[in-house]
Amino acid sequence: MLSWRTFYPFGILGIPFSFLGGLIQLPPHFYYPAVGAILLVSALQMFRSSRKKNVNPPTIPTHPPFAPALLTGALIGLISGMTGTGGGIFLAPIILTMNWVSMRKTAAVTAAYNLLNSAAALVGSYAVIDAIPQALPLWLVAVAIGGAIGAFIGSRYLPEHLLRYLLSIILLASGIKLILT
Repeated sequence: MLSWRTFYPFGILGIPFSFLGGLIQLPPHFYYPAVGAILLVSALQMFRSSRKKNVNPPTIPTHPPFAPALLTGALIGLISGMTGTGGGIFLAPIILTMNWVSMRKTAAVTAAYNLLNSAAALVGSYAVIDAIPQALPLWLVAVAIGGAIGAFIGSRYLPEHLLRYLLSIILLASGIKLILT
């Protein structure tokens, strides 16, 4: 379940910085390898955290520390805006590695972060390129359906360590695909 107190430190600067990032158009020869490398590092970190015996120690805080979360949200907002990603794919491994909140709260925070940062980056990109793909509404529906199904299954039926393994596999596959593009 999404808690405003858990989300807002990431969103305060993350959303406007995502808009600013959307204004920056990276050349493809730089974009694909850079994002691919970031995803591979995230995959490695997520895989490492999933192998720990006690993934969620009993001392997990209920809210992230404000200043580090604020700076993390801003940096990831800028990167996600420039790269056209929602940012949650970068944010989740950081939150989990730093042990700021539980896996379930991380999933809720990153879902909201993805939605709002994607919207802000899209507005920023539209200001620069004046064109949105015609298939965008279909993509948004597909993302919403897939996200809802994934959130339902993940929150009710899958253990945390398995969620971490699955996320690391998705990150790895995405990173390799971008590097080979």
